[in-house]
Amino acid sequence: MIENSENIVFFGGAGVSTESGIPDFRSVDGLYNQKYKYPPEEIISRSFFERNPEEFYRFYRDKLIVRDAKPNAAHLYLAKLEERGKLKAVITQNIDGLHQAAGSKNVLELHGSLLRNYCSKCGMRYSADFCQRATGVPRCECGGIVRPDIVLYEEMLDDKVLRKSVNAIERADMLIVGGTSLVVYPAAGLVRYFGGRWLAVINLSPTGLDNSADLAIKGRIGEVFSKL
Repeated sequence: MIENSENIVFFGGAGVSTESGIPDFRSVDGLYNQKYKYPPEEIISRSFFERNPEEFYRFYRDKLIVRDAKPNAAHLYLAKLEERGKLKAVITQNIDGLHQAAGSKNVLELHGSLLRNYCSKCGMRYSADFCQRATGVPRCECGGIVRPDIVLYEEMLDDKVLRKSVNAIERADMLIVGGTSLVVYPAAGLVRYFGGRWLAVINLSPTGLDNSADLAIKGRIGEVFSKL
């Protein structure tokens, strides 16, 4: 399928980065199944961030930041596929920047990136190191709270990124969906725009697309891609 396609789009989720040591959210060992004073879904919501930034940043440094994480076989394979001219876009729900670290150029980050940060008051940009190394709540020179450029619960996805993602999927002759359970909306709803030739799904657990896919593989995406 890959060899006979010229316009491939990859749509991926947390499972793409678990082989790099970054925990997902919904597996047995995922963040949603770990015990905190507050549920993770509440901690990474906009209202909680505004109400309790100290607790948000404690969770951020403890669980969202995985230092020394490196791209795995899945990230590297996709970068090579793009270099060959076959892969036209990576659409990711991840916020870790590992696709870019592997060499991918056209990456559409639906949920933003932990590598970018900005002041919630004046908009000044800050590096990831600034937030990671700050003691307590990182603050801008103007006094505003610096926050990661990620989409929190209760926030809308970026319209520009959404439009680019829809356009890429609509033009694709092959869509590869990997490392996602396809239960997080509105991101998961983007796959309905695909009308191309081949649909392949790679995930450890079943997805709602398995029965309609031309190929559905149960497994770790890095292991699968390393055999191609």
